[in-house]
Amino acid sequence: MNLNQPRNNAKDNLLGISWVDSGWIPILNPGNVLDYFSERSNPFYDRTCNNEVVKMQRLTLEHLNQMVGVEYILLHAQEPILYIIRKQQRQSPNQVIPLSDYYIIAGVVYQAPDLGSVIGSRVLSAVHGVQSAFDEAMSYCRYHPSKGYWWQFNDQEEREKSKPKTKKKEEPSSLFQRQRVDMLLLDLRQKFPPAFYQPKSGEKPIPVEIKKEPEAPAETVKQEERDSAKNPQQAPATKAPPEKRARLQ
Repeated sequence: MNLNQPRNNAKDNLLGISWVDSGWIPILNPGNVLDYFSERSNPFYDRTCNNEVVKMQRLTLEHLNQMVGVEYILLHAQEPILYIIRKQQRQSPNQVIPLSDYYIIAGVVYQAPDLGSVIGSRVLSAVHGVQSAFDEAMSYCRYHPSKGYWWQFNDQEEREKSKPKTKKKEEPSSLFQRQRVDMLLLDLRQKFPPAFYQPKSGEKPIPVEIKKEPEAPAETVKQEERDSAKNPQQAPATKAPPEKRARLQ
């Protein structure tokens, strides 16, 4: 039974398909690999090539050098696993233009990609990876008008759920606040001393005796104020003139 089938029915892009005929695989060798490649079910083979003309006229492949047009040649063979076939445009016996290469691995035919296709595929893969990274990063981004932006990761949520909830101990006041309060309390205590004090808890408070300094009478204070207003500065004491002494003759 001859199984001739392409691995993929998409014929638009030959880089994405492959072809194999399992009946040829046991007998495949460098002498018949071109006949295997020229099977009618092979989507990579061009029926208008010079190889078909040589086959119809029952000529040898050496006559391809004397013809002009598209032809297929065996470029490299590594029995029994690898064969490379080249499609080229012959312009003269000594001048050819390579069009594409095909490699056969274990009987499966693939088209070798050109340099532009390789670069385009690598760039597309890189862009896809970068785009996927940005999409995943955006899925962890959160925003709230009052909080702004932040990151929320799934593993972070799991860690927070697994952790036991412990209440944070909040300090009643800072060191600066305590020092300021102590200064204010000391100032208030000096201005308004306590009237009672309690030696021990549970005992009766004892009144505190506050010694007041005797205040000067109001009349004395007013008299001192009047004197200071009338004589703000005392005049300096005058010296007596020197005594006159008699001259000795």
